[in-house]
Amino acid sequence: MQDQQSQVEWRGRDVPVSTRFDDPYFSLEDGLAETAHVFLHGNGLPGRLRSGFHVAELGFGTGLNLLATLDLWRRSGQVGTLRFTSFEAFALPAPDMIRAQAAFPALSGIATELAPFWRAGATRIALPDLEFTLIEGDARDTLPGWGGMADAWYLDGFSPAKNPELWQPALMQEVARHTAPGGTAATYTAAGFVRRGLQSAGFDVTRAKGHGRKRHMTTAKKPVEGQVAQ
Repeated sequence: MQDQQSQVEWRGRDVPVSTRFDDPYFSLEDGLAETAHVFLHGNGLPGRLRSGFHVAELGFGTGLNLLATLDLWRRSGQVGTLRFTSFEAFALPAPDMIRAQAAFPALSGIATELAPFWRAGATRIALPDLEFTLIEGDARDTLPGWGGMADAWYLDGFSPAKNPELWQPALMQEVARHTAPGGTAATYTAAGFVRRGLQSAGFDVTRAKGHGRKRHMTTAKKPVEGQVAQ
């Protein structure tokens, strides 16, 4: 992983907070429950999973979303391979990532399985049921040249108020351009400019019930050919 890495301070023993953005990497209350509600259920998973299903993500952070998705894949009895691509500008050092993942005992088996890859600085992981790629750099620069098409997007940058670059309309246009017809996106934020950016990009956008103390979140779906975004 690249040398330009984010600095982290720890809130309590388990919650990493970015000193660059002054924002926690996951919910202070229950990061795994938030991931399940926002990104997994928000994208209709596991019901849509199939071999070759491709998840893409803005903001890799601690890797929690990857672990939770692979755990869901395995628990729901999928066959074949999950594809997962994450875009991250400021990769966490492996020790911080591993420490953060240790806060979730339910994922300890997968965390232990993947830890050697993080320690080795891997940006690609190939397992019998996983093809993972970490694309480092500013997503505004790296996403336009990406050749992939996602079936589901996890929009998980830091708060739009603190990290507005990862939520700009032009980037949402690129997200839409790299979404398969009928594909979806989900995010914890219900900020109006984010929802409008997704809608302008061609998604059908819904303000849904948020997790915990967050009243609302956002889900989006790209219409299939012949349909018109609402």
